[in-house]
Amino acid sequence: MGVKLSPASPAGKWLGLVTAVWVQAIAGNNYTFSNYSDALKTLMGLTQLQLNTLSFAKDAGKAFGIIAGLASDRLPTAVILLIGSVEGFVGCGVQWLVVSGRIQPLPYWAMCIFICMGGNSTTWMNTAVLVTCFRNFRKNRGPVSGILKGYVGLSTAIFTDICSALFANDPAKFLLMLTVVPLIVCLSAMLFLREIPPSQTASEEGEETKFFGVINAIAVVIAIYLLAFDITGAHGRLFSQFFAAILLILLALPLLIPIYLLTKNIVSSNRESADVEQSATEPLLVEAPEVEAVVAAAEKRRPVVGEEHTISEAMKTADFWILFGSFLCGVGPGLSVVNNLGQMGRALGYAEASIFVSLTSIWGFFGRILSGSASEYFIKRAGTPRPVWNAASQILMAMGYVVLAVAMPGSLYVGSILVGICSGVRLAVSVPAASELFGLKYFGLMYNVLILNLPLGSFLFSGLLAGLLYDAEATSTAGGGNTCVGAHCYRLVFVVMAVACVVGFGLDVLLSMRTKSVYAKIYASRKCEKDSYVIVQ
Repeated sequence: MGVKLSPASPAGKWLGLVTAVWVQAIAGNNYTFSNYSDALKTLMGLTQLQLNTLSFAKDAGKAFGIIAGLASDRLPTAVILLIGSVEGFVGCGVQWLVVSGRIQPLPYWAMCIFICMGGNSTTWMNTAVLVTCFRNFRKNRGPVSGILKGYVGLSTAIFTDICSALFANDPAKFLLMLTVVPLIVCLSAMLFLREIPPSQTASEEGEETKFFGVINAIAVVIAIYLLAFDITGAHGRLFSQFFAAILLILLALPLLIPIYLLTKNIVSSNRESADVEQSATEPLLVEAPEVEAVVAAAEKRRPVVGEEHTISEAMKTADFWILFGSFLCGVGPGLSVVNNLGQMGRALGYAEASIFVSLTSIWGFFGRILSGSASEYFIKRAGTPRPVWNAASQILMAMGYVVLAVAMPGSLYVGSILVGICSGVRLAVSVPAASELFGLKYFGLMYNVLILNLPLGSFLFSGLLAGLLYDAEATSTAGGGNTCVGAHCYRLVFVVMAVACVVGFGLDVLLSMRTKSVYAKIYASRKCEKDSYVIVQ
């Protein structure tokens, strides 16, 4: 019997994850606004407040992610990816037409709409890969979240460094990349990413953990490679082209896992054929009998935290709003820094801000991938509540804003790194925590309600706080815009954001205390499964 690479096979399952990683590696256009915001500001003659409102429009696109969440329970993964890729093609494509000079700048309201479309496109991509991969690898949600969210963070550095290497940081060509590349990658992922049965045994879970370790190692190599390119200064054209080629090879390396599994399957095809045929007739989501009993019982009463919730049931709990509020206190200030790095750099005397964009992206990746794996390890080892990691990151982020407010030489480098790390932790930890506290059944919608904090945080901290305080310190320019030079331009902004982080710390500590029993049950359940596997062996 011939061996086929079906999505339900082990090789197909991991090939789906690899394509999901690629989708996330190109889905970070929401974090690259600083790379072309100056071009938009100059072409349209905008004040900083107007520019920050455009940035808010990009983040406001995530508010419509609820539509993607609702669709995730009704449409196949491939259709969700197609919608996101086409919407991104249109939204970013119009911005490219304007910045490249192929058309005249559109009215301000029209630019807001197309920038919003570009931002909303990522919610479809993120929903498709997160929901599908969380269900496919439900016992390793921390590593899945760390890897996928980590590559979202790296996507900024990937796009920025490739554009720098090949196009000398041309904002028009950068936008062209944002227009075309995500469409191509999503069309490829549509062929392989499917929802299939999760692992059922401790041995399968252990194999997953090993493969996640391999993908983590590859991702770390990519991050170090990008960091090395950033800190070594200017490079010649030939060297830059060589860098870009090696980067593409590194991004393709996770393919070694499905190739290995396919080869292994071919060697043992006769022994495995019966299992493959049986899996094709099994339902997509297989629940253990005790889990089915819990779900059935939950339908007769209001579910408690740790059981499956609808979005309305979750929103009636205090834990949901504590998580929502702490998430806002973490991602809001972080987005304000990411969106304003260009202006922050110039205020402190730096002519080029792309290095800070890349630093925030790369160190954000380390925060995401390490916190995802570490939080999962300590849940399995000691039942440590996942929100503890958010609490620790909030204190470190507050320190980063204090460093930025002091504005000593090199403070923007240090601040960018600290804010990047802590923003990464927040994104990688909060997402699996939501699935553990409120279930996976309606996770697509739950995720998109939670990330409403992104446009809300962008509006409050970037659109209002940073925009208004910067304009109050700035002087008008001849073109109708304004500018500000000096440490005073953003000092008060950093102080307010440090206070917000302290509030977030308090909320995370409270959530950790309230959910301690949930994680104790998760720990006990996994320990029981492991012990049972050892006895059988």
